[in-house]
Amino acid sequence: MKRLFILFVLLTSFLFAKENFSQMSTQELIEIIGFVSEKDKASFLKELELRVPKMNINEKAQYEKRLQEIPESKPIEDEE
Repeated sequence: MKRLFILFVLLTSFLFAKENFSQMSTQELIEIIGFVSEKDKASFLKELELRVPKMNINEKAQYEKRLQEIPESKPIEDEE
């Protein structure tokens, strides 16, 4: 339940943040892997590529686990 709440908060913050991924924390980026719309995917991947070399051991473990958890992409479309 706690994890769902955290995911909901992160996804909600993502909707308000639009495609400015540079202001998101590394943890937030990790949590939204698989939920980024196609139009924002390029900027998301660019920011993620900048963050991966700077991740600590715990963040890298969460990142790798998250990549394996996502069976398919579930993009969130903007309501614009």
